[in-house]
Amino acid sequence: MKMLDPSVELVACGSSYWNMPTFGKWEDEVLSRSYDVVDYISLHQYYGNKDNDTKEFLAKNNKMDGYITATKAVCDGVKAKLRKKKTINLSFDEWNVWYHSHEQDKLLQPWCQAPHQCEDVYNLEDALLIGSMMITLLRHADRVKVACLAQLVNVIAPIMTSDTGYWRQTTYYPYFYGSNFGRGTVLNTLVDVETYAYSGGDAPYLDGVWVKNDESHMTFFGVNKSLDEDMELTCNLSRFPGFRVVEHKLLTHENVKAVNTEENPCNVVPQDGSAEVTGNMLKAVLCPKSFHMIRLEKA
Repeated sequence: MKMLDPSVELVACGSSYWNMPTFGKWEDEVLSRSYDVVDYISLHQYYGNKDNDTKEFLAKNNKMDGYITATKAVCDGVKAKLRKKKTINLSFDEWNVWYHSHEQDKLLQPWCQAPHQCEDVYNLEDALLIGSMMITLLRHADRVKVACLAQLVNVIAPIMTSDTGYWRQTTYYPYFYGSNFGRGTVLNTLVDVETYAYSGGDAPYLDGVWVKNDESHMTFFGVNKSLDEDMELTCNLSRFPGFRVVEHKLLTHENVKAVNTEENPCNVVPQDGSAEVTGNMLKAVLCPKSFHMIRLEKA
């Protein structure tokens, strides 16, 4: 393919998920044999909350961060071993939340026509993790050059349809804002915040990242993982004088298990926030269990 069209980019198949016993060894082997002809190695990851532990669930993007970091290390190790100049980037071919429909799918009759299979009904906590996973991908945008939400309609998807209409699931909104405003240059965002313990170590209560869209626009994405406490966000914008808040959207609900349905499609929808810039300081109150998108524009 590359002989016919040198611009074609190829993805080598990586491990299906981090916990595979061959993870690392497989990436090393396949890249050692194909380094000169491939441009990416693939990753896949789905997360669930079968134990119904919200704090543990919301910390799982930190495992995603470790997965990306480990894969980069293997790529760079092969690069050093083979003494290559080219850098292999990452293609996160599939990422999503997927677990709600597992038990339901076991009840499906075999060979039935058009079964409602893998149709997860997503709640607020799923949307918060999707927001944190998106932030994690953005923070690694120097090497993660491709990232695909697995499906978009009906099957583990942010958009649902029926014979009579369609509606947006909770996970639609962080994905919508990330797709529209997570474009440009990702800034190295340092977050100073308290942490809490989970099975993988310590997780920050706030996930956050800034994206400089162009010379006149910037966007902040954040997730407050505390289930019961407001968080005061302050950010020093002294390197970006003259910016003002033009939009602050937040997604939250008093019930972390709240969902949108065809009968009640607006149960969990974005609300207006109150972020503002005073002097060179951005200030906002991030309510508990909430996703935030704050857009700034140069006055």
